[in-house]
Amino acid sequence: MNEEIIYRQLNEREIEPSLFRDFERRQVVNLCWRRMNGRWVIQKDPFVDQWSAEDYEILIQCLRRTVKFGGVVYAAFKEGACKGFASAERERIGESAEYVDLTSLHVSEEMRGQGIGRNLFFQVADWASAQGAEKLYISSHSAIETQAFYRSIGCVDAVYLHPEHVRQEPYDCQLEYVLRRG
Repeated sequence: MNEEIIYRQLNEREIEPSLFRDFERRQVVNLCWRRMNGRWVIQKDPFVDQWSAEDYEILIQCLRRTVKFGGVVYAAFKEGACKGFASAERERIGESAEYVDLTSLHVSEEMRGQGIGRNLFFQVADWASAQGAEKLYISSHSAIETQAFYRSIGCVDAVYLHPEHVRQEPYDCQLEYVLRRG
């Protein structure tokens, strides 16, 4: 029996280690986009991206801080287990403060390809639009699968490059998504 996916906004108290008990953040990466001589090229860069217990602790603190300071965290649940989540900050970035920062979007490994990431993305996009933002800013993993996902929903190379994101994750692709108005 397939139970449907339930999406909802989380409060700070719900963001605790047990939330991620059945969540598997694992991605086998073989090919990545890299910027070479001003152009994007695909290069072999095999590795497995898998979160440790320490990574989850850091995540929990970051998500709690997001909610505490007026940002948003949405989660997707199947049979009561968190299978995806997305977050965005309240504080604006960009030269004209036109961006809301999409700080996380992850789907448990066994649930990818079922539309969960897309639904979470658009929930955050609707929230950001309601906050008056013009665009979402995404500092995204450079794996070809991740980039294909973001491009398929309308993300493009960011016009503005957030210096802190570029410094912290030099191999990430900096993207943006123009929000629908009205």
